[in-house]
Amino acid sequence: MHKPYYPLLALAGAGTVFSGATPAESSVNLPDTVVTATRTATLTDELASATTVFTRADIEQSQVKTLPDLLKTAPGLDITQNGGYGQQANVYMRGTNSDHILVLIDGIKAGSVTLGTTAFQWLPIDQIERVEITRGPQSALYGSEAIGGVIQIFTRKGARSETPSISLDAGAGSFDTVNGAGSISGKWGDNWYSLGASHLGSQGFNTRSIGTETDRDAYYNTGLNARVGHRFANNAEVEAFFMRAEGKSEYDGTPNRTDFVNQVVGTTASFDVLEHWRSILRFGQTEDRADNFNANGQFNSQYNTTRWNASWQNEFRLTEAHRLTLGSDYRLDEVRSSVNYSESSRYDVGVFADLHSRLFDRHFINAALRWDENQAFGDRVTGNFGWRFNWDYGLSAFASFGNAFKAPTFNDLYWPHNQSDFAGFTYITEGNPRLKPEESTTFEAGLAGQHDWLNWQLRAYHTNIDNLIDWAGEILNSTTYRYQPQNVDKAQIDGLEAELGGQWLGWQNKLSMSLLSPRNRQTNLDLARRAEQSLSYDLSRSFGAVDVGGHVLAQGHRYDDRANTRKVDGFVTVDLRTAFHIDKHWTLSAKLNNLLDKQYQTVDTYNTAGRNFYFSVHYNN
Repeated sequence: MHKPYYPLLALAGAGTVFSGATPAESSVNLPDTVVTATRTATLTDELASATTVFTRADIEQSQVKTLPDLLKTAPGLDITQNGGYGQQANVYMRGTNSDHILVLIDGIKAGSVTLGTTAFQWLPIDQIERVEITRGPQSALYGSEAIGGVIQIFTRKGARSETPSISLDAGAGSFDTVNGAGSISGKWGDNWYSLGASHLGSQGFNTRSIGTETDRDAYYNTGLNARVGHRFANNAEVEAFFMRAEGKSEYDGTPNRTDFVNQVVGTTASFDVLEHWRSILRFGQTEDRADNFNANGQFNSQYNTTRWNASWQNEFRLTEAHRLTLGSDYRLDEVRSSVNYSESSRYDVGVFADLHSRLFDRHFINAALRWDENQAFGDRVTGNFGWRFNWDYGLSAFASFGNAFKAPTFNDLYWPHNQSDFAGFTYITEGNPRLKPEESTTFEAGLAGQHDWLNWQLRAYHTNIDNLIDWAGEILNSTTYRYQPQNVDKAQIDGLEAELGGQWLGWQNKLSMSLLSPRNRQTNLDLARRAEQSLSYDLSRSFGAVDVGGHVLAQGHRYDDRANTRKVDGFVTVDLRTAFHIDKHWTLSAKLNNLLDKQYQTVDTYNTAGRNFYFSVHYNN
């Protein structure tokens, strides 16, 4: 039986009265504009979708050094990591699998074709301008993978001023960590440019809490980012962009080291076809490459996956209150590997439509429909419908429904036949080209308030996922066993999200809470590696030239296996930070992570960092 949520709803509702009632700065109530939720710029207070935005200013204020450290502060996201800097990080959005998140970099689909996940731990945060998170099913706009939601990463754009803008950072901290970054940006006439570079190196700490390896596991990442564009007199624009991260990550086991490359390159062109018709063409490529080596430096394996992306999007302003977006996407996935897959490429083509409308001044409707044709399994149709009503007194109600799907990975479909013999038995592993895509349906409803002294949101959602893929064992005869992926699992995820934000006695407060029931519908056991309770609280204030802040993250226990036999305890961590603005150009920053030196894990037997610090100096002209 699933856990009742009525007490949790009451608790979350009661939490909305805990903040003080002093006026906040006027900027607090200004709605964000996001692109990811509708593929066009839309105000968040016109959307039913749950969205979170991190700007460059948020990244710098929080003083995080990696993308997973930033994402773990967002509501509805749960991060597990197999160690420290550069170690494998998995993101679970609203309790769905780690490969149920679509990741875009500047509109280009990213991630590993073989694994189906994105190496968040290797994306250099110094090269990131903005992160938009849209929670809930988005296959109606983007196709495969967006069961849990979409994370879109926008690389650095810089300032568009005639005088070049220069930014420099340098810092060091625990685990022999050093970091340096620099960027220059500006414009010349109708042209603009941005160029940046960064390097993060750390000797790290021992990744595993078991085993015979006790050495420190180092991590090195060098990032580059470039962007150039031109605006024509007829309101047309062209832009080209590039981001690359390469380095190495050490860990315990066999293999023992990965040399990696993550890269995105692309170009966009936008122009007005007619007065109320704007067209956008985008072409790009993302690459995920990993060369693996054993402890003695001997080559172990290579996985090089590439995604070619092309899209054509058209925005029609039908009236002042109605906007229609029509478009098409094409993607070609390729794999080159030391493992001989039975297929090395597949394509997907999709056609979509999205209607965003304002009705009777206060009602907002968003409806999307998409058809996909995938070379591996055929076609799928997905849809999404959202409604929002904005009352007086800053109150809003919203509800949405959508379905989504996740295409099987190359590992699932095409993993080569492998046979091994042990103690008189034969074990066979191989992919399954007959797999169906995983499919989901999600209902969501909630309330929100925007007031002078407090902003709040409360959302409840229910997700069913069918045809979940698992590598299931099968007895072929008395001495032969085969392990092959099958569509055998089903899941039900019920959740509640609450967000509070406001200013009290000069202190800026941000609180988010997630309550989750992620269950296997066949066994009634918890899905592995999801914490059922999570709370994030951030507090900050400026005292003249000095900024101070703190962050608390509390999470409940989780299970590390499907059978729920290995329990990973919950934890509470406290981080403190400060910054001193020497003048308008120079800033000194310092951060103390895990103040209480909590010894905890998010993955069984994998260590996390104890108390550690980081100090940096920043220059901006």
